[in-house]
Amino acid sequence: MSNLKMIVGLGNPGAKYALNRHNVGFQSIDRFARRHRIEGGRVQNRAMTIDTWITRGDSRAKVILVKPMTYMNDSGASVGPLAHYYHVEPADIIVVHDDLDMESGKLRLRRDGSSGGQNGVKSIAQHLGSQEFHRAKVGIGRPPGRMDPAAYVLQDFSAQEEEIFVPLREKVCDALECWLFEGIEVAMNKFNG
Repeated sequence: MSNLKMIVGLGNPGAKYALNRHNVGFQSIDRFARRHRIEGGRVQNRAMTIDTWITRGDSRAKVILVKPMTYMNDSGASVGPLAHYYHVEPADIIVVHDDLDMESGKLRLRRDGSSGGQNGVKSIAQHLGSQEFHRAKVGIGRPPGRMDPAAYVLQDFSAQEEEIFVPLREKVCDALECWLFEGIEVAMNKFNG
């Protein structure tokens, strides 16, 4: 049994995807690391990882930040072995990911549940053998008109969207800190308003 918590951000590796809507999980993890002045990291089990301590007041939490380098749809091939290696239970994992079915700019935390069609989340559930990990779902909205959703998620955020998503990434970081120190129920109550 470990008291290590795992924060996973979903996205696709490589510079051409860095600013995509689909990479809001990676972007949030990067923002969280900058906020806490965490640098470095290593490649481990096909992921970029950083294990560190996060401090809030007199409290400290041991955490590993994970960005799977497997491409979105196979994220579980990285997350599953890492969770096994570090003895992290599903209930001590939170996954930050984009959500097409939520209004753009909204954040919703969930205790567990189905993948909702998000292939990265589906892959993680398969590799963990459980859906009982937590989610920080970031709404990116539906594509306009008849645009293919796959093309939409692989587009960069527009300048207008960035006006919403810059503060939203900060809110995601606030929610992750709340989850770390106060648990999923408190975080849901605070951030699902």
